[in-house]
Amino acid sequence: MARFAPPRGRARAVAALSAAVLAGCIAVPVLITAPAAASPAGDPVGVGASNDFSVESLPDGGWRVELRLDEPLPVRDAVPELAVDGRIIGTARESADGLTLSTETTDAAVTGAERVDVGWNGTVPDLQPSPQRSAAVPPTRKGPHKRKPVYTDPATPGRYGVERLDYNLGDSATTLTGLDNLPVELRAAVYAPARAKGERPVVVFLHGRHSACYNPTTRQTNNSNWPCLTGFIPIDSYLGYSETAESLASHGYVVVSISANGINAKDATNTDDNGALARGQLVMKHLDLLAKWNDSKGFPWSRHPLSGRLDLRNVGLMGHSRGGEGVVEAALLNAEGRHPYGIRAVLPLAPVDFGRPTLPDVPMAVLLPYCDGDVSNQQGQHFFDDTRYSVDDNVLRTSLMVMGANHNFFNTEWTPGVSVSPSNDDWSPANDEVCGSASPTRLTSAEQRAVGTAYMAGFFRLVQGGETAFLPLFDGTDGTVPSTGRAEVYTQAQQPGSRRLDLAPLERPTGNVSISGFDLGAYCHSVASRVPAGDTPCSATTATSKIPHWTPATFATSVPTSPVLRVQWSPASTSPQVRVALPPGDRDVRRYDALTLRVARDEAAVGDVDLDVAVVDRSGRTSTVRVGAVSPALDPFPASTNTPNGISRLGKTWLRTVRLPIDSMRGVDLRDIRFVTVRPATPTGGAYLSDITFDTPSVGGGGATGAAQVSIADATVSEGAGPGTATMRLTLSDRLGSAATVQVQAAASGSASAGQVPLLSFPVTIPKGATGARIEVPLVGNTAVNTASLRYKITISAPTGAMIGDGFAWLTVLDDDTV
Repeated sequence: MARFAPPRGRARAVAALSAAVLAGCIAVPVLITAPAAASPAGDPVGVGASNDFSVESLPDGGWRVELRLDEPLPVRDAVPELAVDGRIIGTARESADGLTLSTETTDAAVTGAERVDVGWNGTVPDLQPSPQRSAAVPPTRKGPHKRKPVYTDPATPGRYGVERLDYNLGDSATTLTGLDNLPVELRAAVYAPARAKGERPVVVFLHGRHSACYNPTTRQTNNSNWPCLTGFIPIDSYLGYSETAESLASHGYVVVSISANGINAKDATNTDDNGALARGQLVMKHLDLLAKWNDSKGFPWSRHPLSGRLDLRNVGLMGHSRGGEGVVEAALLNAEGRHPYGIRAVLPLAPVDFGRPTLPDVPMAVLLPYCDGDVSNQQGQHFFDDTRYSVDDNVLRTSLMVMGANHNFFNTEWTPGVSVSPSNDDWSPANDEVCGSASPTRLTSAEQRAVGTAYMAGFFRLVQGGETAFLPLFDGTDGTVPSTGRAEVYTQAQQPGSRRLDLAPLERPTGNVSISGFDLGAYCHSVASRVPAGDTPCSATTATSKIPHWTPATFATSVPTSPVLRVQWSPASTSPQVRVALPPGDRDVRRYDALTLRVARDEAAVGDVDLDVAVVDRSGRTSTVRVGAVSPALDPFPASTNTPNGISRLGKTWLRTVRLPIDSMRGVDLRDIRFVTVRPATPTGGAYLSDITFDTPSVGGGGATGAAQVSIADATVSEGAGPGTATMRLTLSDRLGSAATVQVQAAASGSASAGQVPLLSFPVTIPKGATGARIEVPLVGNTAVNTASLRYKITISAPTGAMIGDGFAWLTVLDDDTV
């Protein structure tokens, strides 16, 4: 959770990082460099400028790139970036008036800049080079996949009428430390089941980043001031989920949809985590308020209308876009409390994931819209990928790709023709053949909201209400309900730990897995630009919208992402196969429903791609299933051809769960299965493979995680005249029952992406029994007189064996030289 001060000063020392643990030493030599300094002039010297951008040298080394805008950027959930001559150099900081974007960098190439542009999610609109097109035969898409009807539809109204019990305590009702203690509103729409007896499950909705205010006469929007300026009124984003809220309320749930305009207006300039902590704190403020009212406290003149009606031991959270990371943060904050609320289900909808925290022990469903034009890199996939094996928990988690859906239209107040305030279709161009507004594969706004209601209401009723009829919508068995109409939804799912046998996560080499005969058979991670020498990248593309698994996180850009097994084959390959041995004692698989794995076609593959998956018993008898016969997972996702310069953000690579039912494995002894094999079924091809497992669908049980929280503390040292050491501490909330690992990234302040030499990341392992660890920072001091301090933003993320507490800190190296 981000609790840190904003950066002040610029880099001008040289430091090397290594990691050492309090209970034992771990040497991880790494190097942080920045120019050693010292332009004698006190003012920045301009080295390049035009009417709209400038590149200035900084007195302590490096350069500041500034882009001046004619009008503020549209308010988006994605973070803006600056690109010099078409190349992203870092995330951009917005000025208070929204008319200037700036990034600091040590990349000298910016001094020759010919143009500076705004980028989003790693790409610059309309500036990408034309790709070389293959003359090979294109793959065949087999069309919509067959799905199993679920005859109970979560969108069907329930037996209760719905009453509104909204509250509004004012635009400045509270302050949040995660927002620099600025005032924000406490306002919510409450949908309650009329005349329902007893305490009812609670679901909290949190919208994402949209303009905070608008002028109803001029239709002008404003996202720089809160409370709204005279003549402007708040945009009611929190009212945009009424259809889903009313559906849940009619079935006995109390839905509280909260307003977060105060955060939206200030998170670009008053936070360094883009508001994740503030949003989590806002959710907790509302839960505290509801708890008081439920106990008839804090409502002076009579019993509150919600008194005695809320079961805060059974809470679900839905967050849209930046609200998605916000509700994950809320669940982590809740786990820190002495008396946590019973948060039992979390649903991030088209979410951002800037810091890569994990969320163990809570059932989670991530909804990703295929035509997302805002968070187009679908970075929220990391919530699923990073949490899968972070701790040994016992809950269902799933990720779903909603074809034809964009970012905004789940919310009526973000939908043109439906909203009261100004709104837009986030996808462009409008004539895109797959996701354009007129495309036959694009869902209408009403169809998209119907899908949202079915899956959001279905998930909370499944987990909080125990309505297992809805499990096929989420467990990878390809269920569908009438209210979703023609929408296609694809699934990845991991079943609870007690209901699965993990044979091969395929994240790294293990003793029971052999890989042979492929042209390429290697464990890969990340994108080519973020992979150290000797490692295999999973993707070579710079268009991160096409690779949700390998999207670099905003605050952990060089931390490895989503390792899987990558295989490629050709007619020259020699009997290629992946062979997985079952351990003794786990060879009787009759208690499971299916053999499952996650697969996707390799991004470099052309033509048709298919695989054969087989189980082999002790006598060598084999039962084989072809993936293409039971799943479309190796079919390509649709791509556009009519895009500027021939570049499409589509044609995504996204793993899908393939389920091979146990009862289809005939002719083998299921009491003694010795091996699982995966072999090519086409002459050429390539695939990504992950998570080979025997499992049975279930929800499991969870709540506030008991995993230890790892936090990092700020540190300030003097640079010294020669070699020295700085120490940064990792603290744990409890003694570790087993070893834990966190990924550490160090980045010079002012640039969170490319341009650092180098941008550092490395793992730190904390041994069993430890209560803390330390990162030792060997410093290479100097005797040069400089005018500013070196500051590094340190991020810890993607933990295993623990969860993230305070995930951000600052290392400040003070100049101690005098004239």
